[in-house]
Amino acid sequence: MAVKAKKKTAAKAAKPASSKMPLRGDSKWFTHDRLGMFIHWGTYAAAARHEWVKSHERIPDDEYQKYFDVFDPDLYNPTEWARAAKNAGMKYFCITTKHHEGFCLWDTKHTDYKAPNTPCGKDLLRPMVDAFRAEGLKVGFYYSLLDWHHPDYPVDQFHPMRDDEEWKKKNAKRDVRKYAKYMHKQVEELLTEFGKIDYIFFDFSAPGCKGRNEWNSVELMKLCRTLQPQILIDDRLDLQDVPGGWDVITPEQVMSEQWPEVDGKRALWETCQTFSGSWGYHRDEYTWKTVPQLLYLLIDSVSKGGNVLLNVGPTARGTFDRRALESLAGMGEWMRVNGRSIYGCTQADGFTTPRDSRLTWNPETNRLYVHMLNWPIHAMRLPDLGGKVKYAQFLHDASEIRMREEPREINAGINDKKPAGAITLQLPVRKPDVAIPVVELFLK
Repeated sequence: MAVKAKKKTAAKAAKPASSKMPLRGDSKWFTHDRLGMFIHWGTYAAAARHEWVKSHERIPDDEYQKYFDVFDPDLYNPTEWARAAKNAGMKYFCITTKHHEGFCLWDTKHTDYKAPNTPCGKDLLRPMVDAFRAEGLKVGFYYSLLDWHHPDYPVDQFHPMRDDEEWKKKNAKRDVRKYAKYMHKQVEELLTEFGKIDYIFFDFSAPGCKGRNEWNSVELMKLCRTLQPQILIDDRLDLQDVPGGWDVITPEQVMSEQWPEVDGKRALWETCQTFSGSWGYHRDEYTWKTVPQLLYLLIDSVSKGGNVLLNVGPTARGTFDRRALESLAGMGEWMRVNGRSIYGCTQADGFTTPRDSRLTWNPETNRLYVHMLNWPIHAMRLPDLGGKVKYAQFLHDASEIRMREEPREINAGINDKKPAGAITLQLPVRKPDVAIPVVELFLK
């Protein structure tokens, strides 16, 4: 993954695209499904110390080759991956078809640096796509714009050889235009040989270093929309100012303070997050989030109209780390009974969020969901809801919650007859046995 790119203005590139760029992709499924699985997998899993290990440790190609030479995920079972995602409540997935190291999971015609040429000897992407589709999940492809292995990719501030002056002199004539052609051909493969692709996640641009001009981003965008007219595309091609140049804003490893806006309008958005501090498999990384933290991340994002793409970094043998499986199972336990407060839900405009809680609202069913982050004593007061609720229940077991209408404002004078516009929920003393309890309110 990458540092978020800054916006760059390039009128020359944007001008011709503004009148020709096709309509944006289909977002209906995206705003309904809300939770997806990111998968970062490549030969860096053998190093097991971050997917940026080649860059962080300035490893040259000949030394890094050892990970390619031993890569043999003999325990790889994509059906197990897909079922783990489905059981966690995830509705789509996005796989790193090629990360910054340049290694390709599929049998591409345009490089030998691919899975079939490792000891595993086979295409790893196709069975994954088939397995996730079979479980009903939509398909997303991540594709790195960076490539530290390609012979025409020029050195930059992220390249593993950026500090080797002799190497840079020998490779000074690398041509990014040739690399861009290679990249476009690979994207064409991905969008023609694997059926319908719902989402493509390009990563990443750094204007002032490499951006739309180097990637030929306008043509790449046109290619994607021509081959897959309904596809959703992220915002990392450095085309933020180009009409139709992106669909989804993708803040990384942060929680948004509010629903992101572009030109005063709410944008389609998704935060991509890790279980721990690394995207690729990191054996010795221990800052793993708890299940309640992960659920809070999801609830908070949906309460602001957004999605969560939660990452797993499989091992070099092709398995999910035990810690990841435990987290997925914990999320799945909660989603099984509380998913109704997530799927199809969005920000609850016009309602005041009570203390220590988050609200989501389903516009189709007209139900409001109160996610209780801290358990109150006996009761919870909900502003703005007086006369608007016909029934209240816990979502996890559909048990009734008694409520009463406030007769007047809490601080109103004795002679003030102004309606309170609030209800009070009568709650049990003890918190229900669920990570984050949810109250479902049937609105009138």
